[in-house]
Amino acid sequence: MKRTESELPELSGIDTWIDAKILRTLIAGQERAIAAVKAAIPMISEAANIVATCLAGGGRLYYAGAGTSIRIGVQDGSELPATFGMAEDRLAYIIAGGRAAMFESFADAEDDADEGRRAASVCKSGDALIAIAASGSTPYTIAAATRARELGARVIAVVNNPNSPLAAAADVEVFLDSGPEVITGSTRMGAGTAQKAALNLLSTLTHIKLGAVHDGMMVNVRAGNLKLKARACKIVSRIANANERDAAAALEAARGEIKPAVLICAGAKSPEEARQLLKEGQGNLRLALSRLALPA
Repeated sequence: MKRTESELPELSGIDTWIDAKILRTLIAGQERAIAAVKAAIPMISEAANIVATCLAGGGRLYYAGAGTSIRIGVQDGSELPATFGMAEDRLAYIIAGGRAAMFESFADAEDDADEGRRAASVCKSGDALIAIAASGSTPYTIAAATRARELGARVIAVVNNPNSPLAAAADVEVFLDSGPEVITGSTRMGAGTAQKAALNLLSTLTHIKLGAVHDGMMVNVRAGNLKLKARACKIVSRIANANERDAAAALEAARGEIKPAVLICAGAKSPEEARQLLKEGQGNLRLALSRLALPA
Protein backbone atom coordinates (compact mmCIF):
# COMPACT_ATOMS: atom_id res chain seq x y z
CA MET A 1 0.00 0.00 0.00
CA LYS A 2 1.19 3.53 -0.80
CA ARG A 3 2.25 5.57 2.22
CA THR A 4 -0.18 8.33 1.29
CA GLU A 5 -3.03 5.79 1.47
CA SER A 6 -1.99 4.20 4.79
CA GLU A 7 -3.96 4.65 8.00
CA LEU A 8 -2.71 6.13 11.24
CA PRO A 9 -4.04 3.84 14.00
CA GLU A 10 -3.72 6.52 16.68
CA LEU A 11 -6.53 8.45 14.96
CA SER A 12 -9.25 5.98 15.91
CA GLY A 13 -12.25 7.94 17.16
CA ILE A 14 -11.01 11.31 15.85
CA ASP A 15 -14.59 12.26 15.04
CA THR A 16 -15.39 12.10 18.79
CA TRP A 17 -12.50 14.30 19.94
CA ILE A 18 -12.78 17.90 21.06
CA ASP A 19 -12.11 20.52 18.40
CA ALA A 20 -8.75 21.62 19.78
CA LYS A 21 -7.36 18.08 19.75
CA ILE A 22 -8.57 17.51 16.17
CA LEU A 23 -6.99 20.76 15.02
CA ARG A 24 -3.69 20.06 16.81
CA THR A 25 -3.59 16.67 15.07
CA LEU A 26 -4.26 18.29 11.68
CA ILE A 27 -1.51 20.83 12.33
CA ALA A 28 0.89 18.01 13.19
CA GLY A 29 0.14 16.53 9.76
CA GLN A 30 1.00 19.85 8.16
CA GLU A 31 4.24 20.04 10.14
CA ARG A 32 5.22 16.58 8.88
CA ALA A 33 4.60 17.86 5.36
CA ILE A 34 6.93 20.82 5.80
CA ALA A 35 9.59 18.56 7.34
CA ALA A 36 9.35 16.43 4.18
CA VAL A 37 10.04 19.52 2.06
CA LYS A 38 13.11 20.40 4.15
CA ALA A 39 14.44 16.88 3.57
CA ALA A 40 13.97 17.36 -0.19
CA ILE A 41 16.06 20.56 -0.46
CA PRO A 42 18.88 18.91 -2.50
CA MET A 43 16.34 17.54 -4.99
CA ILE A 44 14.52 20.88 -5.22
CA SER A 45 17.83 22.64 -5.87
CA GLU A 46 18.70 20.22 -8.67
CA ALA A 47 15.26 20.67 -10.22
CA ALA A 48 15.45 24.48 -10.04
CA ASN A 49 18.80 24.49 -11.81
CA ILE A 50 17.33 22.39 -14.62
CA VAL A 51 14.30 24.67 -15.01
CA ALA A 52 16.47 27.81 -14.90
CA THR A 53 18.75 26.41 -17.60
CA CYS A 54 15.78 25.54 -19.82
CA LEU A 55 14.17 28.96 -19.41
CA ALA A 56 17.47 30.80 -19.95
CA GLY A 57 17.87 28.85 -23.18
CA GLY A 58 14.47 29.94 -24.49
CA GLY A 59 12.47 26.89 -23.44
CA ARG A 60 8.98 26.79 -21.96
CA LEU A 61 7.84 25.60 -18.54
CA TYR A 62 4.96 23.14 -18.28
CA TYR A 63 3.11 21.88 -15.22
CA ALA A 64 1.34 18.54 -15.67
CA GLY A 65 -1.00 16.54 -13.50
CA ALA A 66 -4.53 15.69 -12.39
CA GLY A 67 -6.90 16.70 -9.61
CA THR A 68 -5.49 18.47 -6.58
CA SER A 69 -1.91 18.10 -7.80
CA ILE A 70 -2.37 20.09 -10.99
CA ARG A 71 -4.51 22.68 -9.21
CA ILE A 72 -1.53 23.29 -6.91
CA GLY A 73 0.73 23.41 -9.97
CA VAL A 74 -1.46 26.00 -11.69
CA GLN A 75 -1.56 28.05 -8.49
CA ASP A 76 2.24 28.11 -8.46
CA GLY A 77 2.70 28.81 -12.16
CA SER A 78 0.01 31.45 -12.46
CA GLU A 79 1.87 33.71 -10.02
CA LEU A 80 5.15 33.68 -11.95
CA PRO A 81 4.35 36.35 -14.56
CA ALA A 82 3.19 38.91 -12.00
CA THR A 83 5.86 38.13 -9.41
CA PHE A 84 8.89 37.47 -11.58
CA GLY A 85 7.94 39.00 -14.93
CA MET A 86 7.84 35.63 -16.68
CA ALA A 87 6.38 35.91 -20.17
CA GLU A 88 2.93 34.32 -20.35
CA ASP A 89 3.80 32.49 -23.57
CA ARG A 90 6.68 30.69 -21.80
CA LEU A 91 4.27 28.99 -19.38
CA ALA A 92 1.65 26.29 -20.01
CA TYR A 93 -0.33 23.56 -18.27
CA ILE A 94 -1.13 19.95 -19.14
CA ILE A 95 -4.30 19.24 -17.17
CA ALA A 96 -6.19 15.95 -16.99
CA GLY A 97 -9.72 16.85 -18.08
CA GLY A 98 -8.67 20.24 -19.47
CA ARG A 99 -9.18 23.66 -17.90
CA ALA A 100 -12.70 22.80 -16.76
CA ALA A 101 -11.15 20.25 -14.38
CA MET A 102 -9.71 23.14 -12.38
CA PHE A 103 -13.22 23.83 -11.09
CA GLU A 104 -15.05 20.53 -11.52
CA SER A 105 -14.18 16.98 -10.58
CA PHE A 106 -13.40 14.73 -13.55
CA ALA A 107 -12.10 11.78 -11.55
CA ASP A 108 -11.73 9.43 -14.51
CA ALA A 109 -9.64 11.92 -16.51
CA GLU A 110 -6.56 10.96 -14.52
CA ASP A 111 -6.76 7.41 -15.94
CA ASP A 112 -6.56 8.55 -19.58
CA ALA A 113 -2.95 7.81 -20.48
CA ASP A 114 -3.58 8.32 -24.21
CA GLU A 115 -4.77 11.87 -23.57
CA GLY A 116 -1.74 12.50 -21.37
CA ARG A 117 0.58 11.51 -24.22
CA ARG A 118 -1.38 13.61 -26.71
CA ALA A 119 -1.41 16.69 -24.47
CA ALA A 120 2.33 16.48 -23.81
CA SER A 121 3.13 16.28 -27.52
CA VAL A 122 3.49 20.08 -27.53
CA CYS A 123 6.74 19.74 -25.56
CA LYS A 124 10.06 20.25 -27.30
CA SER A 125 13.74 19.81 -26.61
CA GLY A 126 14.84 22.56 -24.24
CA ASP A 127 11.51 22.72 -22.41
CA ALA A 128 10.98 21.74 -18.77
CA LEU A 129 7.97 19.83 -17.46
CA ILE A 130 7.06 19.53 -13.78
CA ALA A 131 4.85 16.46 -13.35
CA ILE A 132 3.00 16.37 -10.02
CA ALA A 133 1.23 13.38 -8.45
CA ALA A 134 1.00 12.53 -4.77
CA SER A 135 0.61 8.82 -5.56
CA GLY A 136 3.29 8.86 -8.25
CA SER A 137 1.13 6.43 -10.22
CA THR A 138 -1.43 8.61 -12.02
CA PRO A 139 -1.65 7.22 -15.60
CA TYR A 140 -2.32 10.60 -17.26
CA THR A 141 0.66 12.23 -15.54
CA ILE A 142 3.05 9.34 -16.17
CA ALA A 143 2.10 9.30 -19.86
CA ALA A 144 2.59 13.07 -20.14
CA ALA A 145 6.00 12.88 -18.45
CA THR A 146 7.09 9.97 -20.62
CA ARG A 147 6.03 11.69 -23.84
CA ALA A 148 7.66 15.00 -22.88
CA ARG A 149 10.94 13.22 -22.15
CA GLU A 150 10.75 11.35 -25.46
CA LEU A 151 10.51 14.74 -27.18
CA GLY A 152 13.64 16.03 -25.41
CA ALA A 153 12.09 18.03 -22.57
CA ARG A 154 13.62 17.80 -19.09
CA VAL A 155 11.13 16.23 -16.69
CA ILE A 156 10.85 16.76 -12.93
CA ALA A 157 8.57 14.49 -10.89
CA VAL A 158 7.07 15.83 -7.66
CA VAL A 159 5.75 12.80 -5.76
CA ASN A 160 4.81 11.76 -2.21
CA ASN A 161 5.47 8.03 -2.46
CA PRO A 162 8.85 6.30 -2.92
CA ASN A 163 9.85 4.18 -5.91
CA SER A 164 7.01 5.49 -8.08
CA PRO A 165 6.45 5.00 -11.82
CA LEU A 166 6.31 8.77 -12.28
CA ALA A 167 9.72 9.20 -10.69
CA ALA A 168 11.07 6.49 -12.99
CA ALA A 169 9.78 8.45 -15.99
CA ALA A 170 11.54 11.67 -14.94
CA ASP A 171 15.05 13.12 -15.08
CA VAL A 172 14.83 14.31 -11.48
CA GLU A 173 12.60 13.19 -8.61
CA VAL A 174 11.49 15.55 -5.86
CA PHE A 175 10.30 13.02 -3.28
CA LEU A 176 8.22 14.54 -0.49
CA ASP A 177 7.86 11.94 2.25
CA SER A 178 4.79 13.49 3.86
CA GLY A 179 3.53 10.06 4.97
CA PRO A 180 -0.02 8.96 5.80
CA GLU A 181 -2.75 11.58 5.96
CA VAL A 182 -4.71 12.42 9.10
CA ILE A 183 -7.82 11.88 6.96
CA THR A 184 -6.82 8.65 5.23
CA GLY A 185 -6.07 9.19 1.55
CA SER A 186 -6.99 12.90 1.54
CA THR A 187 -3.83 14.04 -0.21
CA ARG A 188 -5.13 17.59 -0.54
CA MET A 189 -3.90 17.91 3.05
CA GLY A 190 -0.35 16.86 4.03
CA ALA A 191 0.74 15.84 0.55
CA GLY A 192 -0.85 18.96 -0.93
CA THR A 193 0.89 21.21 1.57
CA ALA A 194 4.23 19.57 0.79
CA GLN A 195 3.62 19.97 -2.95
CA LYS A 196 2.66 23.63 -2.59
CA ALA A 197 5.71 24.44 -0.48
CA ALA A 198 8.10 22.48 -2.71
CA LEU A 199 6.82 24.10 -5.91
CA ASN A 200 7.03 27.51 -4.28
CA LEU A 201 10.67 26.90 -3.39
CA LEU A 202 11.45 25.42 -6.81
CA SER A 203 9.96 28.25 -8.86
CA THR A 204 11.37 30.95 -6.56
CA LEU A 205 14.91 29.55 -6.64
CA THR A 206 14.58 29.22 -10.43
CA HIS A 207 13.78 32.90 -10.80
CA ILE A 208 16.43 34.01 -8.33
CA LYS A 209 18.90 32.24 -10.61
CA LEU A 210 17.35 34.02 -13.60
CA GLY A 211 17.93 37.43 -12.01
CA ALA A 212 14.36 38.24 -11.00
CA VAL A 213 15.30 38.95 -7.36
CA HIS A 214 17.79 41.49 -5.99
CA ASP A 215 18.37 41.75 -2.23
CA GLY A 216 15.02 40.06 -1.62
CA MET A 217 13.13 42.44 -3.92
CA MET A 218 11.11 41.51 -7.00
CA VAL A 219 12.95 43.47 -9.68
CA ASN A 220 10.93 41.95 -12.52
CA VAL A 221 7.55 42.62 -10.90
CA ARG A 222 4.85 43.84 -13.26
CA ALA A 223 3.50 47.11 -11.90
CA GLY A 224 -0.06 46.60 -13.08
CA ASN A 225 -1.91 48.45 -10.31
CA LEU A 226 -1.41 51.35 -7.92
CA LYS A 227 -0.02 49.16 -5.12
CA LEU A 228 2.56 47.56 -7.41
CA LYS A 229 3.50 50.91 -8.97
CA ALA A 230 4.21 52.26 -5.50
CA ARG A 231 6.22 49.14 -4.68
CA ALA A 232 8.22 49.47 -7.90
CA CYS A 233 9.08 53.06 -7.02
CA LYS A 234 10.26 52.05 -3.56
CA ILE A 235 12.38 49.24 -5.01
CA VAL A 236 14.10 51.60 -7.46
CA SER A 237 14.62 54.18 -4.73
CA ARG A 238 16.10 51.65 -2.32
CA ILE A 239 18.47 49.90 -4.72
CA ALA A 240 19.70 53.07 -6.43
CA ASN A 241 19.70 55.12 -3.21
CA ALA A 242 17.57 57.74 -4.97
CA ASN A 243 14.65 59.83 -3.79
CA GLU A 244 11.20 58.66 -4.81
CA ARG A 245 10.68 61.57 -7.24
CA ASP A 246 13.78 60.58 -9.22
CA ALA A 247 12.79 56.92 -8.98
CA ALA A 248 9.34 57.68 -10.39
CA ALA A 249 10.85 59.68 -13.25
CA ALA A 250 13.27 56.85 -14.06
CA LEU A 251 10.42 54.34 -14.03
CA GLU A 252 8.47 56.50 -16.46
CA ALA A 253 11.49 56.72 -18.76
CA ALA A 254 11.97 52.94 -18.51
CA ARG A 255 8.28 52.27 -19.29
CA GLY A 256 7.69 50.86 -15.82
CA GLU A 257 10.58 48.38 -15.85
CA ILE A 258 12.43 48.31 -12.56
CA LYS A 259 15.88 47.15 -13.65
CA PRO A 260 16.53 49.81 -16.29
CA ALA A 261 15.01 52.41 -13.95
CA VAL A 262 17.53 51.46 -11.25
CA LEU A 263 20.36 51.79 -13.76
CA ILE A 264 19.10 55.18 -14.91
CA CYS A 265 19.07 56.41 -11.31
CA ALA A 266 22.53 54.92 -10.84
CA GLY A 267 24.00 56.83 -13.78
CA ALA A 268 22.99 55.22 -17.07
CA LYS A 269 22.55 58.00 -19.61
CA SER A 270 19.43 56.59 -21.25
CA PRO A 271 16.98 53.67 -21.16
CA GLU A 272 18.82 52.26 -24.16
CA GLU A 273 22.14 52.25 -22.31
CA ALA A 274 20.44 50.68 -19.28
CA ARG A 275 18.99 47.88 -21.39
CA GLN A 276 22.34 47.29 -23.08
CA LEU A 277 23.99 46.95 -19.67
CA LEU A 278 21.32 44.43 -18.69
CA LYS A 279 21.83 42.51 -21.90
CA GLU A 280 25.57 42.33 -21.26
CA GLY A 281 24.83 41.11 -17.73
CA GLN A 282 22.34 38.49 -19.00
CA GLY A 283 19.50 40.24 -17.19
CA ASN A 284 21.25 40.27 -13.82
CA LEU A 285 20.88 43.70 -12.21
CA ARG A 286 23.85 43.24 -9.88
CA LEU A 287 26.14 42.49 -12.83
CA ALA A 288 24.71 45.43 -14.80
CA LEU A 289 25.34 47.78 -11.86
CA SER A 290 28.93 46.54 -11.58
CA ARG A 291 29.43 47.24 -15.31
CA LEU A 292 28.03 50.74 -14.84
CA ALA A 293 30.61 51.35 -12.12
CA LEU A 294 33.53 50.39 -14.35
CA PRO A 295 35.65 53.28 -15.66
CA ALA A 296 34.98 54.29 -19.26
